[in-house]
Amino acid sequence: MSRIQLAINVDNLDESIAFYAKLFNTEPAKIRPGYANFAVAEPPLKLVLLEHPGQGGSINHLGVEVPDIDTVDSEQTRLGRAGLTSIDERGATCCYAKQDKFWVEGAPNGERWEVYTVLADSQTFSAEPAEAGSTCCGAEIGAQAEPAASGACC
Repeated sequence: MSRIQLAINVDNLDESIAFYAKLFNTEPAKIRPGYANFAVAEPPLKLVLLEHPGQGGSINHLGVEVPDIDTVDSEQTRLGRAGLTSIDERGATCCYAKQDKFWVEGAPNGERWEVYTVLADSQTFSAEPAEAGSTCCGAEIGAQAEPAASGACC
């Protein structure tokens, strides 16, 4: 099953978890420091909450979670044939999960879209230790951007 992912920044994680648990009538699938996600069955949605005080209510990034690596590959091929470029990330540790994914480039309003599959759970937010040039949710780690663990990314 594929589902849309919506990753939003929240001011207070506990308040946001309580609200979204009521809104979607489901408990979080995963809670970690500064992070929670919901696997909502109806409508099919992966809701990611990222505690980032002062930025609450803003979109962090968008995505499509797909069931397997073959679907990641076929979507990347399909989008390439349609003229869209992408940045490949295989074996990435991001958002407390090991993932194979790619980022679509060139969204007209700067939105960040990822297409990904979860390979395994992780006890760390991103790869440890973070290597310069590696990414998590499209934000480069160890460069000018804030590290992913700060909450600037999923």
